[in-house]
Amino acid sequence: MPNDTLWTSGTLEDLRREFGDIYEGRTVLITGADGFMGSHLTDALVELGATVHAFVRATSSGALNNVAHLRDRLKVHFADLTDKTSVDYLIRELKEAADDRPYIFHLGAQAHVGESWHRPYETVMANTIGTLNLLQSVVDHGLELEKFDTAGTSEEYGNVRESVTDHHDFDDVGGLILHERSPINPKSIYATSKVAADFLTMNYHDAFGIPGVVTRMFNNYGPRQNPRYVTGTIITQALTRPSIELGQLDPLRDFCFCTDGVRGHLTVAAQGTPGDVYVYGQGANISMRDWVDMILRIGEDGGFWPSREVVSTEARYRPGASEVMALRVGHEKLTAETGWMPKVSWEEGILETIRWYAENRDRWIGRVDWLPTGTPLTTP
Repeated sequence: MPNDTLWTSGTLEDLRREFGDIYEGRTVLITGADGFMGSHLTDALVELGATVHAFVRATSSGALNNVAHLRDRLKVHFADLTDKTSVDYLIRELKEAADDRPYIFHLGAQAHVGESWHRPYETVMANTIGTLNLLQSVVDHGLELEKFDTAGTSEEYGNVRESVTDHHDFDDVGGLILHERSPINPKSIYATSKVAADFLTMNYHDAFGIPGVVTRMFNNYGPRQNPRYVTGTIITQALTRPSIELGQLDPLRDFCFCTDGVRGHLTVAAQGTPGDVYVYGQGANISMRDWVDMILRIGEDGGFWPSREVVSTEARYRPGASEVMALRVGHEKLTAETGWMPKVSWEEGILETIRWYAENRDRWIGRVDWLPTGTPLTTP
């Protein structure tokens, strides 16, 4: 069983100092616990001494990709957010098992923008109906919660509409900064489904008193991420072939390393105000062109690959006018209320991510979307 946790003795000491008194001995449920961000959050909560219930999407194999190394330190529930009966079984069991008010971290979702165009019904069902099923089950079974954290996305903001430009914030040189109060304008089925999930969380807070909060993390990246996301596709292509094919290179993004994202979830669940939204990320912009150049430079300097070329191909563009051109967070609210700040620099996070992909080829090679059928794999 692979144990590739990012929490070292030093970072665990910091984590326990920051959150140990809050989560030790507490019951927590994590949906999407075997996914990218969910597994890193699960790692953290297990190490903090929480009683962890891991909600994992039921498959016929029952395989665990990212939390198998924790199998004897948590309770795994195989269920499906779109199946209300399986959610009811889970919430009923959680209520019977918990002698405290549990925390729910709701990270389970179909989270790929591109896939939402190919699998629109699955995306809406998982992200919107799945959230509704979970919230309604909490109400139906009278489960008293400490906090219900719904993971939103920066994609909900989309692009600035000219008619509401005056409702946005800009820096001194005209750069867009997105806050909790910024207008939303979802440009993909994925983003729209997450907007709905966010509002459902607030609806159930207003109507039934569920202590819901929404966390919108900006462009997470790191080890274990599906290689179809942009950072992973850059790295896996660079590890395997001389040319990296990407979509548009002009869009600006705000990349946040996964451990900082985990700290964001833990912080908001511990200190956030029910019924409120919190956004967080690195707080800086970088174009996709500069992001790929940085990744290639760090990988080349680290001896992971030789010089590589980058090609922008229309086949990888988002459809029509659905590309989001600029995402950058202003996390002043979360920082002012809790002191949260990102700790991992882009250079540190990229190197850690490259190292993971280089050492775990068997974990991603069958999941890439860039390899033409019949093309043999090559190495540098």
